[in-house]
Formats: sequence, structure tokens, C-alpha cells
Amino acid sequence: MFIHKKEIMVPVDIKEPDPHFGQYLLEQFGGATGELTAALQYFTQAQHTDDPQLRDMLLDIATEEFSHLEVVAHLIEAHTKGAQQAKAFESTLFSIRGKGPHLLDSQGQHWTASYVNEGASPVRDLRADVAAEAGALATYEALLDKATDEGSKKALHFLATREVAHTQMFMDALKAMNKLDEPNFGNFKPDDTVDLYFNLSSTGNPSDDKPAPWIENSSFKYIADPENAKHPRQK
Repeated sequence: MFIHKKEIMVPVDIKEPDPHFGQYLLEQFGGATGELTAALQYFTQAQHTDDPQLRDMLLDIATEEFSHLEVVAHLIEAHTKGAQQAKAFESTLFSIRGKGPHLLDSQGQHWTASYVNEGASPVRDLRADVAAEAGALATYEALLDKATDEGSKKALHFLATREVAHTQMFMDALKAMNKLDEPNFGNFKPDDTVDLYFNLSSTGNPSDDKPAPWIENSSFKYIADPENAKHPRQK
């Protein structure tokens, strides 16, 4: 059961409306990394698990993302309300669509369910969620760089902070499953190439073809010249 409480999650107090910034904000309403995408992604993923606590967490975060969507909607409305007479308004999507949020991104592309990343495995889903939060945070950081109104900055800073919190929740859940840094999350059995790193960016100069520190200090075997070297499956 969902109940809409008429109390916004964070205050929206815009002193300097800017329809152009309102168009940027559409990215977090109807865009690929937006709050609608996140809410539907986590809500759907919650149905993939039999773990009641994991399901609750995904549903809780999905519900919060809907609350974030409401904040973004209020921000967009505040930046476009009463702008019909402004010259800037005529050069934005709102001149045709009207004020307030729409299921579009900042470039006018319609929202699509293909943005939602979900599958049959809770581990796979949680890993997708970490990436989703990273995308949302990057978008919020870009919006904060463009924001000139203090009210917008405060609301966006709150929303960005919650993305960091959600990322940590997903990572903690993976850690509890011992799957935070385990690349294989199912019953798949890798073959004997699983620990090989092929240098496919060779310069032809051995002194330049050195593995990156995270490869050199890992369990991977660095194959400097894969074209001429035989790996185990070629024996």
C-alpha cells in the first residue's frame, strides 16, 4: 500500500527562476539516470528476492526515490512557473509543453522502460543498482555546477547525498552476501583463462607495455604478447 503524504521531503524555495535550468532538471525526472527510472528499477527488483529484509530495503529505497521524483517535479515547476512571458522560456521545451515536469530528458527524449535495469538475480540487481546510483550522482553533480539559485542548490545537495547513502546500502547488502568483490555470482564455473590479462593495447615496445598497478598487484597473469603467446586453452 502506498499513501501520498502532502509533505515534500526537502523544502523547495526558488528565488531566481530559470527555465533553462528547469530544462536541465528534466534529466532527473524523465532521463535515463532520473528518479523515475530508479524508483521503478528498485520496485521491480524487490520482486526478484525471497529474502524479506532485502525486499524491504529495495521497496524502501524505491519509495524514497518516488519522493525524490516529487522534489524534482517541484523544482521544475518552480523554475518554469510564470515564465510564459520570459524570453528565455521561448527557447526551452516548456514553450511547447507548458510549465512543470514532463516525461522527457533535458534534450526532449521521451522516458522509456529500457532505462530500467533488472534481472532474475538479486546479486546482479544490486550491482546494477550501485552503477545506477553512480549515474544519478554524476547527473546531480553536473546540475549543482549549473545551478545559480541557492534554493536549487540546497535541494539538489540533499538529493545527491541520498544517492551516496543508497550506494552504501546496496554495497553493504552485497557485502553481507559475500558478493561485494566476487566477480562470479551464480553457479557458472569459469575455464582456465579466468586469471589471464591479455595486453591488447601493445605499442610494440616491451618497456612501454607494463601492466597497470591494479593488474600487477593482483592474481592475474599478464600476457604481454597475446598474439604470439599460447594461453592454456591453446595447449
